[in-house]
Amino acid sequence: MSKVRAKKHLGQHFLNDENIARKIGDTLTLQNYNEVLEIGPGMGVLTKYLLLKDINVTVMDIDTESIAYLKQHYHEDGSKFSIVEADFLKTDLSELFGDKPFAITGNFPYNISSQIVFKMLEWRHQVPEFTGMFQKEVAQRICEKEGSKTYGILSVFAQAFYDAEYLFTVKPGVFNPPPKVDSGVLRLIRKENYKLPCDEKLFFRVVKTAFNQRRKTLRNSLKTFQLSDNLKEDTIFGQRPEQLSVKDFITLTEKIQHDTI
Repeated sequence: MSKVRAKKHLGQHFLNDENIARKIGDTLTLQNYNEVLEIGPGMGVLTKYLLLKDINVTVMDIDTESIAYLKQHYHEDGSKFSIVEADFLKTDLSELFGDKPFAITGNFPYNISSQIVFKMLEWRHQVPEFTGMFQKEVAQRICEKEGSKTYGILSVFAQAFYDAEYLFTVKPGVFNPPPKVDSGVLRLIRKENYKLPCDEKLFFRVVKTAFNQRRKTLRNSLKTFQLSDNLKEDTIFGQRPEQLSVKDFITLTEKIQHDTI
């Protein structure tokens, strides 16, 4: 097999710049874990740089053609390197890693990149670090601070548990086929105290409900929570969701949690 065809329905754009692949591999700090999961390895342009590091690498792809190519060009040895044909979004990651910590990296398919972040957050207790390449505007949104129009659910959820850093931009010309937009590489490092001081399920609900009607003030968008009149007088409810920092959303959740009607 000479090369893998990029498939539009899988959102594939194969990186063919070795220098950028090396730079993405070097985004991992390799602190507090030995296992790394690469999502969407394609023909292994990033994989080969991961394999140079003193870590155990698992690559996962849904594309049968990519899997066949990797098996032909890379030697699996079970513990140091393994190739898995699976859909990341549907995979029980404990079957691969047990209860061990693991980092996630990759040149993520643009059509599922946000879903990859949401799934990673479900495994945050085992994922101390997450790096990789997204469509530029998605990478920026994840790292965005309050006060911006692009700041939203993804920004708040990621930054509640991780320190987010936008690292560098990648132009379309280094891909085959070239995407119509720039790409961006980011790094998320889990916070030392990443467990929230409020009910986490309620926190997720509050943030989602607020941003689903982002033009409304919280007093209007959070009506379904049946808040007491007393709480609704709090000045925080006069604001719109994009005005609230992650810390503000935690405070808001605590207020709702302790509210008595």
